[in-house]
Amino acid sequence: MINGLDFRRLRRSGLALGAFALSATFLLPAVAPDAPAFIRTAMAEDTQKADVSRVVSVGGAVTEIIYALGEEGRLVGRDSTSTYPEAAKTLPDVGYMRQLAPEGIIAVNPSAIVAVEGSGPPEALAVLKEANIAFTSVPETFDKAGIPAKIRAVGAFLGVEDKAETLAKSVEADLDAAVAEDAARADSERKRVLFILSTQGGKVMASGQGTAANGIIELAGAVNAVGTFPGYKALTDEAIVEAKPDVILMMDRGGEHAAKAEELFAMPALSLTPAAQNKALVRMDGLHLLGFGPRTASAVRELNAAIYGKKANASQ
Repeated sequence: MINGLDFRRLRRSGLALGAFALSATFLLPAVAPDAPAFIRTAMAEDTQKADVSRVVSVGGAVTEIIYALGEEGRLVGRDSTSTYPEAAKTLPDVGYMRQLAPEGIIAVNPSAIVAVEGSGPPEALAVLKEANIAFTSVPETFDKAGIPAKIRAVGAFLGVEDKAETLAKSVEADLDAAVAEDAARADSERKRVLFILSTQGGKVMASGQGTAANGIIELAGAVNAVGTFPGYKALTDEAIVEAKPDVILMMDRGGEHAAKAEELFAMPALSLTPAAQNKALVRMDGLHLLGFGPRTASAVRELNAAIYGKKANASQ
């Protein structure tokens, strides 16, 4: 049973959303290895019996998939990363996907929660399990195969497998077409891209292997300039110079969080890179770029065009 004391304890445990954490949504590891098993795996028997008439979706790609399946009528809430399509923003916001507070979710009276892998924290999801709300975790991988897999997983949970299969095949075909031309590009012609999460405190926080940024850079036919370490970390000036990025890639965050190009390339280490010499800075919407959802083929085409100077494909 959940009471006011439980909620006060959860609030004191620091489940509030931090601005920096939100910007790192697509770069953090998928799920903690000690997370409860029910967070990592949805039991088929439970899924079949679940009441999925009132759903909270957690994860921007998950929400996009539900809309693409035409099942948005089930939604009674979404997390703060679910900002597309525009209609999703009218749903109650239950908080940041990695720092959910149970009371915010329970307040919208859901019968089920569908969340991308890595949502949490585990303690909050344990409280929701005690409330007998059906839950499934959608596997997250930052590659071409992972997107149709997510679509099929969401469709299975909602009981619309046929619609999910149709969407998955369509998205898969679009992705194949988006990456086909660049798959044949010679390694010597592939540009080196440095994804910068932030430059807070004068430190460049960059994305390595196992991240959404690494995945989208590779799909766009380029090379992650710092793809030798896992996750993301602050780079030394020496590491930036040695990386020799041809292009800097960032999320288009806007407002006071957006570093101006002249400020970025004035940083001592970045000023010595080929990207600075050519003023090669690409900014894209974070969810579109890093969400690995139904629109990823469009993101690949847009990024490829920005990196290599091509015209965007008319099919976008």
